[in-house]
Amino acid sequence: MKPGQGKRVALFATCSGDAMFPGTPKATLTVLERLGCEVVFPEKQTCCGQPFTNTGYFDETVPVVRNFVESFGGYDYIVAPSGSCIGSVRDQHPMLAEHSGDTGLQREVAEITQRTFDVSEFIVDVLGVEDVGAYFPHKVTYHPTCHSTRVAKVGDKPYRLLNAVRGLTLLDLPDADRCCGFGGTFSMKNPDISVAMASDKARHVASTGAEYLVTGDNLCLLNISGVLGRQNAGITPIHLMEILAHTEEMAS
Repeated sequence: MKPGQGKRVALFATCSGDAMFPGTPKATLTVLERLGCEVVFPEKQTCCGQPFTNTGYFDETVPVVRNFVESFGGYDYIVAPSGSCIGSVRDQHPMLAEHSGDTGLQREVAEITQRTFDVSEFIVDVLGVEDVGAYFPHKVTYHPTCHSTRVAKVGDKPYRLLNAVRGLTLLDLPDADRCCGFGGTFSMKNPDISVAMASDKARHVASTGAEYLVTGDNLCLLNISGVLGRQNAGITPIHLMEILAHTEEMAS
């Protein structure tokens, strides 16, 4: 019996995944189905609301929270390939529900956040799997994004999943815990500081000799890879789930 057998999972693609990086939610679907999960895509889903919340638009973000509850309320688990968006749901949605003064919404949010996971922690903690059957014969380095580490608290799950990939060489990233400078609206409000931070991160990535830069959050990946691309570093950006979806049969 596969570890995901009998588990009904709602895929939260995230707005950036849906609009800019569709390969990532597709790869997430591939891996979860390989592990036996029944995966559903609720079509009413939208943004987690983090950009608005971070900018202080609490009243305007409450309808986004209501929509999240309505879209995902009927599923065993809600899973997203983004520690940042999952961190927003688990950390900011309860605060926004309290701000609304709606006790019913507060109860619904408190319940649904218990079933909401970053895909790496869902695979390792809920399904009890580290080897998902992936094959990726390349040298990679992993950047643990700020929100996945400090808000979603995914811990070492991405490393454990990467270490189980056949053919993969995982290289240590110097100063891995340093921010890449994206920070959502931070990069737009403070572009010079953001570029300096991203440049430091890109320099550390290049120093590893990796062929691929891996993260669990595509917008952080976009920020770092933009600098790497301008430097012609020859390092390919890739989301964790796109590596985990890759198999030996695909390589042949």
